Amino acid sequence: MKIDPKSSADLSAQIAKSIRDAIINGEMDVDTRLPSEAELSEQFDVSRPTVREALKRLAAQNLIRTQRGASGGAFVRRLSYQDAYANHITTSTLLLSMNAVDFETACEARYALERACAPLSAVRRTPDHLATMRAEIHRQSQPGLSDESFCDSDVAFHRALVDGADNPVLSYQLAGAVEAMQPLMNMITFTARNREMIVGLHTRIADALDEKEPALADTALAELTAYTLQLGEEAMAARDARAAKPDTTS
Repeated sequence: MKIDPKSSADLSAQIAKSIRDAIINGEMDVDTRLPSEAELSEQFDVSRPTVREALKRLAAQNLIRTQRGASGGAFVRRLSYQDAYANHITTSTLLLSMNAVDFETACEARYALERACAPLSAVRRTPDHLATMRAEIHRQSQPGLSDESFCDSDVAFHRALVDGADNPVLSYQLAGAVEAMQPLMNMITFTARNREMIVGLHTRIADALDEKEPALADTALAELTAYTLQLGEEAMAARDARAAKPDTTS
């Protein structure tokens, strides 16, 4: 593991990358104990605070874990898809907000990925997945449900649809799509959407998965895609109209 002291890149970032590459390349197995801070400091010819910052970077990426005591230290972590979900969702949310991804692009990506899950979910979903979807449909039907709670329920419904595919890679990839893109779409469309229509489409999706009819699920998802895009266009048009309206208060 090496770094380039002449590089303009932060030394702690270089150290973190060097260790990360060793983990990814299989040079350091799961549960392998990393050298001590003093040993890493000597190896990379840097101060211990710089090494400590590098280890913090690795811990933030869920690549290492720390253990106290005589047998403690930093160890290569056994990373699971569940562990990686939170980072993936945070990254997706930041990308969407900071790079100003337009509504149509986000909607297209999210539903294209979700429709890829529907055939698998129709075959592999468990009674628990269906029960979650039914429970969220019931929740969405409550007249006193707040917009925020409806949005949360919407995410939970689609999360169950995705997880019903029983494919951890798809679930991981769609964590960002459902839990980052969907709240963005909900935020833009919640004032204009017809809850009854959404509940009806969700019911058709759940029924199709219950009956193991992937084509019916895909049809309902396609209609939900079109409806969401329509709402987005209407919301954007209303926003532009408000922006173009002259200010008569001054």
